[in-house]
Amino acid sequence: MIIIKTPSEIDLIRQSCRILVDTFKEVEGHLKPGITTQEIDKIAEKYIHSRGAVPSFKGFHGFPGTACISIDNQVVHGIPGKRRLEEGQIVGVDMGTIYKGFYSDAARTYPIGKVSELKKKLMDVTREGLWKGIEQARVGNRVSDISHAIQTYVESFGFSIVRDLVGHGVGKDVWEEPQIPNYGPPGKGPRLREGMVVAIEPMVNAGTYEVYTESDGWTVVTADGEPSAHFEHTIALFKDHTEVLTEGI
Repeated sequence: MIIIKTPSEIDLIRQSCRILVDTFKEVEGHLKPGITTQEIDKIAEKYIHSRGAVPSFKGFHGFPGTACISIDNQVVHGIPGKRRLEEGQIVGVDMGTIYKGFYSDAARTYPIGKVSELKKKLMDVTREGLWKGIEQARVGNRVSDISHAIQTYVESFGFSIVRDLVGHGVGKDVWEEPQIPNYGPPGKGPRLREGMVVAIEPMVNAGTYEVYTESDGWTVVTADGEPSAHFEHTIALFKDHTEVLTEGI
């Protein structure tokens, strides 16, 4: 069931999203060669608590971290640990907060020092693909109008869209209906309505779209070992406009 939010509920989600945006800014300054993913995770957790919120991912189905931190061929859900960042890597950071019972969700992929032209292009196309999807996220359209816009843009550059993972609704839970795939024909799925709050999150691979989950039960990696990028925004739909609640990450 798709849960329509009231203006007051959207305002609480907006506040949760502002805390999340500021958490990304706090983390960004520490993303340098030599730091461990666990150290990054602790920085994020401490900051979220300092703002009166709690991390939404920590403990979710047993996930041990505040942030999902995914490096190079890791698509999503990387578990923070002792691995150190290295020059030339790209690192996806996916985080969420709960503030006064309402959730936020966002992700961004960062370059660590100087990265290859392929990785730069991959990040640029994924980021722009997200915005192409957001352009279609307006009242009256259908969910797959978002999906089709993302897929069409991304594949025009020779990259591939991950099929196994999707965007989703956001509100009083980490994941709500509707699911929002990043591929598919236009004009399908639920009609987009005023009061919907959703997270759109293309995951784009340099090679094949095929992925698998590693033995830790969480970390999703590309089947061919090629790099992957991930960008995500939480957005709210109003009658005459769409607001990107996590803009600024």
